[in-house]
Amino acid sequence: MRGNRRLQEMREEILNGPIERTLLKLAGPLIVNNLVQVVYNITDTFWLGKLGREALSAPGVVWPIIGTLMSLGMGFTMAGFAFVGQYIGAGEFKKAYRSAGALYSLMLFFSTATALISLAILPQALHFMKVTPGLYPYAKTYASIVFAGLPLSFAYMAFSALMRASGDTKTPMKITLVTVLVNIVLDPLFIFGVGPFPKLGVAGAALATVIANAIGAITGAYLMFSGRVALKLSFESLKPDFEFYKRLFRVGLPSSIGQSANSFGFVILTRIIMGFGDVTYAAYVITTRLVNFLTSISRGISMAMGTMIAQNVGAGKFERAKKIAERTMLVNFTIASLAVLIIGIFRVPIFRVFLDDPKVIAESKIVLEYFLISVPFFNGIFIVVNRTFSSAGHTKKTMLLGIIRLWGLRIPLSYAFGYVGAITLLGLTIPLAELFDFTSKGVFFGMGLSNFIGALIALAWFLRGSWMKAIIEKTPKESEKSGRVRHPEG
Repeated sequence: MRGNRRLQEMREEILNGPIERTLLKLAGPLIVNNLVQVVYNITDTFWLGKLGREALSAPGVVWPIIGTLMSLGMGFTMAGFAFVGQYIGAGEFKKAYRSAGALYSLMLFFSTATALISLAILPQALHFMKVTPGLYPYAKTYASIVFAGLPLSFAYMAFSALMRASGDTKTPMKITLVTVLVNIVLDPLFIFGVGPFPKLGVAGAALATVIANAIGAITGAYLMFSGRVALKLSFESLKPDFEFYKRLFRVGLPSSIGQSANSFGFVILTRIIMGFGDVTYAAYVITTRLVNFLTSISRGISMAMGTMIAQNVGAGKFERAKKIAERTMLVNFTIASLAVLIIGIFRVPIFRVFLDDPKVIAESKIVLEYFLISVPFFNGIFIVVNRTFSSAGHTKKTMLLGIIRLWGLRIPLSYAFGYVGAITLLGLTIPLAELFDFTSKGVFFGMGLSNFIGALIALAWFLRGSWMKAIIEKTPKESEKSGRVRHPEG
């Protein structure tokens, strides 16, 4: 059984190989995957910037809405990732295959429902966010097309998660390279109407994204059902498994609620930032896209760490899992710090490539000084701890951690420092208006402060070690000790 042998080889290296070498081996394709995704985002931003400030901001302003609804599915996907990864780590390959099939079929149904709900609530959501009249038609058009293609996005998301759980990070990378290349080629053709293609503007960028997602989803499904990857699915494995669904909902619901609450929190945050106008929001969108590009390495390492955490927890190797997470924190903090330094040095010439707007470039300095300096704490500590908890299947912890950072810290602090004249703490009145002059400085200062505090809370919780236990019903400790691996029946 070819797939089974590949799983055994990957599992052995993840459980017993050198940590740094295995981590980097798994992370390499994920880093490439993240980089090409961000390259696409930057390319998208570049072309839309040629249409003006409103067109450039359209994808950024609607993403919190898309993310809020997609996060429901993403939470269950992460739960499925934890189950499949831990079953593989425990040597329970048959259960891993069955769980993978059940997760995939559930996502297909769930994504269709999500797409219909998204299209229904879109106008109300945009009005709630106080999207400006000039930006509204661009945002509505872009979101409507992307929502229609959500089932394709969910299908590819499930495929990628299952491949990562098995330790295969190369296959999703190869498919992503193709889809991003297609997206990059189609973007200017559809946006500007080159040759026989119609001039669609913002709609063209969204359509290119949907077509690329379709290619990824169809290719992923073909590989799994044809047995060309380690996790082979069959139509039999897609049958509803209500016992597994019950367990998946128990573990995935907290993650879904937490991610949806966080995504909706960014709807609120967008409303807060938009209160200072299109210039501030455009600066924020471009700056965060740049940070995402430069921190793709650290995010890829975090994702690779998640695979190692899931399988080591499933095998009962908790101290090794803890050591993997600690080393990932150190590496990612260093990488994120270098990323922020590079943006700080080359900020002006880089911004001019995307949007040669003096007001936006001036505003980007505020984003850098008051918010971006906190990114190493978010990427290097908070994200690593959050992924450690989710990969171990402790989704209640990820839910609470995310809600605390966004709803307990970022939103209140951003609003307070951006809009409130003064606050009183322990009898001491702090004149916020005098410190920040009711400008965007206060909002970005609050966002940065939330990253510092959130990272400290996450680190303290991680060190308690309460996440160091598996969620699967049985870990084959005896077979692990003897070095034997269970094989699927048949």
